[in-house]
Amino acid sequence: MSDRVFVTRSIPESGLARIREQADCNVWPEQLPPDASRLAEISAGCTGIVTLLSDRIDAAFFDAVGPQLKVVSNFAVGYNNIDVAEATRRGIAVGNTPDVLTDATADVAVGLLLAAARCFREGIENVAQLAWKTWEPMGFIGQDLAGKTLGIVGMGRIGAATAARLRHGWNMDVVYTSRSPKPEVDDQLQARRVELNELLQISDFISVHTDLNPQTERLFDAAAFDRMKSTSVLVNTSRGGVLDQAALAAALANGQIFAAGLDVTDPEPLPSDSELHELPNCVILPHIGSGTVAARDAMAQIAADNVLLGMAGKPLRHPVNPS
Repeated sequence: MSDRVFVTRSIPESGLARIREQADCNVWPEQLPPDASRLAEISAGCTGIVTLLSDRIDAAFFDAVGPQLKVVSNFAVGYNNIDVAEATRRGIAVGNTPDVLTDATADVAVGLLLAAARCFREGIENVAQLAWKTWEPMGFIGQDLAGKTLGIVGMGRIGAATAARLRHGWNMDVVYTSRSPKPEVDDQLQARRVELNELLQISDFISVHTDLNPQTERLFDAAAFDRMKSTSVLVNTSRGGVLDQAALAAALANGQIFAAGLDVTDPEPLPSDSELHELPNCVILPHIGSGTVAARDAMAQIAADNVLLGMAGKPLRHPVNPS
């Protein structure tokens, strides 16, 4: 086997086995990712690499790895960790794993919304700390969901799947932002496309699904929280950088918004001194949106397809380079 592949973290065997059949495959064995120098050292001489969002793939990495690298296959939908323009300039294909984690992530978004709205964190901690003495008429009072207004920021596949669950399950009115009109969503969910400011002002629940780019970085800042209802609940399953976390902590502590649910933070993991850890009205998960057997197996298979096709000089199953 002449092709060498480095996989920067253990991924499901459904993908690894296929790579091993066709290439010399080295898998990073540790829980934490390799640092930049170790990543480049192990990747040197490889024709393909399977990466995660925690791996920074840039010009310095490409210089260190060498000109034989043909493909970077990201085990994720997003690819903010990769300098795609630089890869394209060097003729290196870049792939991702979209479309297979829609339902899994939408389920987590709805779960976070429920948990934050109904004070799950406070209740669970109360029981765990053996502080539960009796049923409390004024304890752990949350927000109703039925018939309320849901705002979706970024009406892509996951946003639409989340909206469908809440529209059909709780009869929520749906408003959303998107770069382009979504007539099929309008028809199916009786939804309405609005500007962000209006969405912030009228939504009882806001679920964030936009990608991270210069326009969306810190999109939810102090000014955005000022526009939201004091009873509103914010959920983020997209990218941590979309939120200004200091502003979010202040809004939660001051009662500007009711609660938040996060499956993503910036950075990940959330630093131990972050105020968000101490806020009972903030539910935080360790980025488990795609964490189902089916979704992770499908991601592994696509990642394997991308790296094998790229090494063979063929079009990737899911390319992200400009055509």
